[in-house]
Amino acid sequence: NFAALFHSPGIGTVVYNTVIFLFVSGILGQQALGLFLALLLREKRRGVKFFVGVTVAAGWITPEVVAIVMFSCVFAANGTANMLLGMLGIEPVQWLIKHALASVVIANIWKGCAYSVMMFQAALDQVSDDILEAARIDGATTFRTFWKVIFPIMKPMHATVAVITALSVWNDVMTPLVIMSGSGMNTLPLAQMTFQTQFGTN
Repeated sequence: NFAALFHSPGIGTVVYNTVIFLFVSGILGQQALGLFLALLLREKRRGVKFFVGVTVAAGWITPEVVAIVMFSCVFAANGTANMLLGMLGIEPVQWLIKHALASVVIANIWKGCAYSVMMFQAALDQVSDDILEAARIDGATTFRTFWKVIFPIMKPMHATVAVITALSVWNDVMTPLVIMSGSGMNTLPLAQMTFQTQFGTN
């Protein structure tokens, strides 16, 4: 079976798609963006907290199938993405054909980022205000306080979110299956290749 797998046509593209999908969507997207949004939720400005909170809540309560179909419409030929480009005087883009992998990554980040935000928000709430106050008294900048104080304290949560996010992205079949829209192997990750191989009729 393993010999047949490595001799399968297009296996290089499938492995490449899986690595990009996992790293960009899972690590850079859901984890890094989730931490950034969680930090924004600690802002004292109500407008920022409200906007971020509504965006995160929308991603969390929207059913997966609805979110995927929504992004399929957004990136369609006459979808919202091309409408915005047209308003800027830019020619429409065939997102689901030429940039199918990017479309899948964006959709996956949006529907999975809310979980990371809530996990990081819970971890940030556990950071003692006394520690942060001591760092400010010592003259630490905001970035240095985050990098030297907050980030190390949150290491266990980073590991937890990384593992859960990686497993979620790795096993995601629905998003590429719906959004790929005739793009061949341009968006085919290993999870979907396994699904099509096991349950396909060819």
